[in-house]
Amino acid sequence: MDYEKLIDEETWSFIRETGGYYPDTAATFSVEDQRQAYNEMAAAFRAPRPEVVAVTERTVGNVSVRIYEAGDPTRTVLYCHGGGFVVGDLNSHDDVCCEICEQTGYRVVAVDYRLAPEYPHPAQFDDAWTVLEWIAKTYEDGGVVLAGDSAGALLCASVAHHARGRLEDAVMGQVLIYPALGGNPSLPSYTEHAQAPMLTREDITFYMGVRTGGDAPPTSDPTYAPLQDSDFSGLPPTVMFSADCDPLRDDCKAYKEVLEAAGTPVHWINEAGLVHGYLRARHRAQRARDSFERITLAIEGLGQEIWPYDD
Repeated sequence: MDYEKLIDEETWSFIRETGGYYPDTAATFSVEDQRQAYNEMAAAFRAPRPEVVAVTERTVGNVSVRIYEAGDPTRTVLYCHGGGFVVGDLNSHDDVCCEICEQTGYRVVAVDYRLAPEYPHPAQFDDAWTVLEWIAKTYEDGGVVLAGDSAGALLCASVAHHARGRLEDAVMGQVLIYPALGGNPSLPSYTEHAQAPMLTREDITFYMGVRTGGDAPPTSDPTYAPLQDSDFSGLPPTVMFSADCDPLRDDCKAYKEVLEAAGTPVHWINEAGLVHGYLRARHRAQRARDSFERITLAIEGLGQEIWPYDD
């Protein structure tokens, strides 16, 4: 794969800057060193909080959350951060959540779910579900849009599947950003982009496996991998964003196909020339900036029950 042609110089600059903090070999580090490197990288890219956004923190059950509000929100976004279930926290995606709040006007509740390997699956799912239940009980000003990136997108999709028959009336839609959905490793992108910048197929194997504490992963557990579900009916409207230069790209294709077959409104945007983790490049690369605008518009649209896509 000729990434020199596929990826523009702005994005390459972002990739190099990221590698200075969190190198390609980070998955081989000890968990403590991975987290330190990731936190340093996230801090280096973090944008200032917009003045219009008020931020508070609280504990929901045993889960820490950070709440972002601007004005009088009419909807709530539940946001789950990426990081392979091993790294990331409320600070790593603080600016992303701030900007989603500022640009949509919605309340954003960020979930500080427990991390593996100390807390194996289903701890991460349980924490996300606990927060969704709390949001549904706490805020009477509207429904919830689920949003997350990478591992966090998987958690959002898992929660959406679990909400059917439980809290489905609360969930207005889901926006999944370069999600890992448990796709079959034989999908073309896993081979075409096995050695992609920012995320390799080997990295995916490590991060998915670490969730189970070394045990064989479940084979029919949608709280572990949404694509393992046997029923895709009754799911909320879904918008997905993949990076074209990412082994996870075709997880979106596979998920789109099963949602379409079940009659669920679904739209997939594959961002050309972008790589896994490009949210952090939104203030450095035009392609990432444009994608983030599409992401926030998708969140806002789902919250307003607007479906502008013509698939």
